[in-house]
Amino acid sequence: MFNNQRYLTRGVQTEIPIPLQLFMWGCIDRLPEERDYFQVFKLENLNGIQKITHFSEQPEYRKEYIIPIDTLITSKVYIIDSDTYSTMLLAEEY
Repeated sequence: MFNNQRYLTRGVQTEIPIPLQLFMWGCIDRLPEERDYFQVFKLENLNGIQKITHFSEQPEYRKEYIIPIDTLITSKVYIIDSDTYSTMLLAEEY
């Protein structure tokens, strides 16, 4: 899973800085081999610090990150694997 072509929606391209996009793809690459096809990233501005909560349901997974970044983002991002390709999209684009 997630070892295929990767795509971004227009919303991700315009609203999510490239360093955050790369960070989220990296999180996917570091997941254990048993992975849910539907990954969720909650991005929050935590008093001037970027907090990212990455989670999935089956198998249950949750990890939180605090990362330094210039542009703080508050959004929810999905990364979905379809076996043919993987797509990163904003929750409101789903």
